[in-house]
Amino acid sequence: MAIDPFSKDIGLVSPRFRTDILLVTHEHFDHSYIESLTGEPFIVQGPGEYEAKGVYMHGISTFHDKIQGKDRGMNTAYKIEIEEINILHLGDFGEGALREETLDIIGDLDVLMIPVGGVYTIDGEEAAKAIRQIEPKIVIPMHYKIPGLKADLNSLEPFLKEMGLSSSERLEKLVIKKKDFTEDSKTSVVVLKTA
Repeated sequence: MAIDPFSKDIGLVSPRFRTDILLVTHEHFDHSYIESLTGEPFIVQGPGEYEAKGVYMHGISTFHDKIQGKDRGMNTAYKIEIEEINILHLGDFGEGALREETLDIIGDLDVLMIPVGGVYTIDGEEAAKAIRQIEPKIVIPMHYKIPGLKADLNSLEPFLKEMGLSSSERLEKLVIKKKDFTEDSKTSVVVLKTA
């Protein structure tokens, strides 16, 4: 599965691999460079309920900004259910806080992938508030300033500070199994290494 493949125009090397499922949160060039991927994936580009290859996906309509999409348009957040694990990828979520109807769809969540870099999305402080609303078991921050990226975003550090962390270990990959979670699992932040 791939989500939001980007063009090299953002300053980073475009992803190049074969995928069976491709999710696109919105049509901006830095999130919808479908041509970079090979194969004939099942492509999802918007709200609705989908199922492919044993994966259930629910696209949730959200705004890319705080003014009901008037500046940056719409964004689709995806709730993904795979092997009994519930994952939410918020895409370029720009609303200040999650709406009640969005929270109802999200329900119980194991893993949350959330933008934290501000400018075009929510920032670290707003992300921390959203995390408190959702209460996931694992949080993976995304969409923040990294070396080579041309977009003017905030770094990861303000978000880590909001979460009460002074730093975080960067992992090459994250392997998750449902049995790893318990009812009283506390929220943990996992930062993945960038390519």
